[in-house]
Amino acid sequence: MLRGYQYRLSNMQERFISERVKNIPSSGIRKFFDLVMGMKEVISLGVGEPDFVTPWHVREACIYSLEKGFTSYTSNQGILELRELVSRRISLDYNVDYSVDEILITTGVSEGVDLAFRAVINPGEEVIIPEPCYVSYKPGVVFAGGKPVPLPTYQEDEFRVGAEEIEKRITNKTKALVLSYPNNPTGAVMRKKHLEEIADVVNENDLMVISDEVYDKLTYDGKHTCFSSISGMKERTIVLNGFSKSHAMTGLRIGYAAGDESIISAMTKIHQYTMLCAPITAQIGAIEALRNGDGEMIKMVKEYNRRRKLVVNSLNKMGLECFEPKGAFYAFPSIKNTGLSSEEFANTLLKQHKVAVVPGNVFGDCGEGYLRCSYATSREELVEALSRIETFIDSL
Repeated sequence: MLRGYQYRLSNMQERFISERVKNIPSSGIRKFFDLVMGMKEVISLGVGEPDFVTPWHVREACIYSLEKGFTSYTSNQGILELRELVSRRISLDYNVDYSVDEILITTGVSEGVDLAFRAVINPGEEVIIPEPCYVSYKPGVVFAGGKPVPLPTYQEDEFRVGAEEIEKRITNKTKALVLSYPNNPTGAVMRKKHLEEIADVVNENDLMVISDEVYDKLTYDGKHTCFSSISGMKERTIVLNGFSKSHAMTGLRIGYAAGDESIISAMTKIHQYTMLCAPITAQIGAIEALRNGDGEMIKMVKEYNRRRKLVVNSLNKMGLECFEPKGAFYAFPSIKNTGLSSEEFANTLLKQHKVAVVPGNVFGDCGEGYLRCSYATSREELVEALSRIETFIDSL
C-alpha cells in the first residue's frame, strides 16, 4: 500500500512541474562536480573557480562591515558608491561612460544573464548563441520564453565567431546575440576588428547584444575590447561582468550589468521582485576590490599565465592537440585521436586515474571531441594531473 501511495504521489508531483523545466537538462559541469565530491584523492580540473583565496583586504572589509552591523537591504540597484566605482572603472579601462542609473549590481553574473534575457526576450523570439559556450545561456533563453539558435565555432578559427556566420542565422524573429569573450570553455578572445564587423551586422539587423565579459581581466595576449566601446554599440549592448574570476570572489556572488538606462530599469524591475538586492556584505567587498584590488589581481593573472603555458605545452606533447587559450583559465584540448567520445574519456579518466575534467559536449554539440581543463588549481596538482592523463593516454 505504501509503495503504491508513493508511486501515485510521485506521479502527481511530476504533473505539477513545468514542461519547460522538465525539458532542460541538468548542468553537465555540476554533474562532474558532484561525482568528484564523492571520491577521494581526485584532482579536479573541472570547476571554473579560482584556487586563490579571496584577498585578505577584501575579506577584512567584509568582516568589518559585519562587525559594524551593516546587514540591511541596499537599494535595488546596489550601493551608490559601488555603482560609481564600477562606472569609473569601465570609463578608465574602456573609455565608455555609464551613469550610475545605467548600472545594476547583481547577485553574480549568472543572475545578470538571467535578468538580461528576461528583460529583452518576448515569447518565440530567437537569440543567437556562439558555441562552445557557458552552459547557462541556452537554458536562460528557454526560461525567458525564447528560442536559442546555436552557432558553432571551430578550432581552425581559434573558436572565434564571424560576422558572416552570425548574419546567416538571422531571421525575422532574431532579437539578440550573445557574445562571451574571453570564452568559457575555449579561452578564445575576439579582436577589435572582428567585433567591429559584428557591430555592423548588429546595426543592420536591429539586434541587442548581451556581452558576458566576466573574464575580461584574464587576457594574456593583447588587451580586451569591451563590446560597448565599439562605435554605436553602447545603446545596443548589455555588458555583464563581476568579481568572481578577477578577484577570486566566487562565493560572494557579486556582479554587475551596464547598459542603456531603459534596459537597466527593466532588469531592475525583475531583480527587485526576485532578488531585491545583492548581499550588502558582498557589495562592500566589491567596493574594496575596486579601490585596492588591482595588485592582487595582477599577481593572480601572472600565475594563471604560467600555468596556461605549462598545461598547453604538456597536452600537446602527450598528443592531445590543444589550441592556445588567449584568455580565461581553461584549456580545451581535442581528444578526437583517442577514438573516445568526450564523455567516455572524462568518465574513464575519472574512474581509473582520478582526474576530473568536463566533457566538451556539455558546452554545445560542436564541443564533442574536446575536454575542458581548468588550470585554476595549484601547479603541483596540475603537474600530477597531467602525469595521470598521460598515463591514461599511453594505456589506450
